[in-house]
Amino acid sequence: MTASDVPDVEPSDSGSPGPEVPGGTEPAATGRAGFALAALVALVVGVVIGLVAGPRVPAVVAPYLPIAVVAAIDAVFGGVRAFLDGIFDAKVFVVSFVFNVLVAALIVWLGDQLGVGTQLSTAIVVVLGIRIFGNAAALRRRLFGA
Repeated sequence: MTASDVPDVEPSDSGSPGPEVPGGTEPAATGRAGFALAALVALVVGVVIGLVAGPRVPAVVAPYLPIAVVAAIDAVFGGVRAFLDGIFDAKVFVVSFVFNVLVAALIVWLGDQLGVGTQLSTAIVVVLGIRIFGNAAALRRRLFGA
């Protein structure tokens, strides 16, 4: 192949690098859409494995599981919000997810040791619930403009 065999290619007017969509001038959206699709597939696979495996929760950790789930939901909503705002960082998400779950479980454990576990559990659910609904409202405004 010689230099004369290569067709001349002019840069696109879209101002952003990347492959172009056939018949248009916009770049193909592969980065964010691909990541979102991978996350959705991972969620579906996780739910299916959970339903098929039917895991049993040991009685020792049963009081901490609901709080850990609420903390995890808070981290996921925060991650989705950051993703839609274009500031998502996977490292920050993973650290936030694990840290939220561990701190919430630690607070409930400390409350159990002090004899006020129920009150601290309620406080954690209220605080995380406020954060979850705040993130949900931001997502609603971002996605639906309402």
